[in-house]
Amino acid sequence: MNTDIIIRKAVESDSEKLWALMEQLAVFENYIDSFEITPNIVKESGFRKSPPDFYCLVAQNEDQIAGMLVYYFLPYTAQNKPAIYMKELYVEENYRGQKIGEQLMTALKKEAIKNNCSEIKWTVAPWNKSGQNFYERLGAKENKDWLNYEWKV
Repeated sequence: MNTDIIIRKAVESDSEKLWALMEQLAVFENYIDSFEITPNIVKESGFRKSPPDFYCLVAQNEDQIAGMLVYYFLPYTAQNKPAIYMKELYVEENYRGQKIGEQLMTALKKEAIKNNCSEIKWTVAPWNKSGQNFYERLGAKENKDWLNYEWKV
């Protein structure tokens, strides 16, 4: 494991690099044609709004951002406790295999505990077998009780 990696909360000056990672994820997950995020949107939505639209953890290696984990809170659940919804987890290709994703997920779990959350939720593309295997290695379980629906407006 790379001991030079520091996991920390993202700050506004990370906006450009976060946007670049989000764009790389859009390419990886095949939605780049509908990707409308800009560096300014990242800055405004994540760091200048109160409360922000999203929160973000980053894995920093010296002056480089090696990975990110974007999340937000679901404040109202049936358990009367908030939940965290993980929107994006992405590690740059040249940093993969160094347990950075695991470090980001561990930091997210600590954030969930700190905020009295009942659970962490996310979705994974059915074709992303390596992602599914990664989450299962961490102890996550696929929720087969619910189907995802979308209604475009």
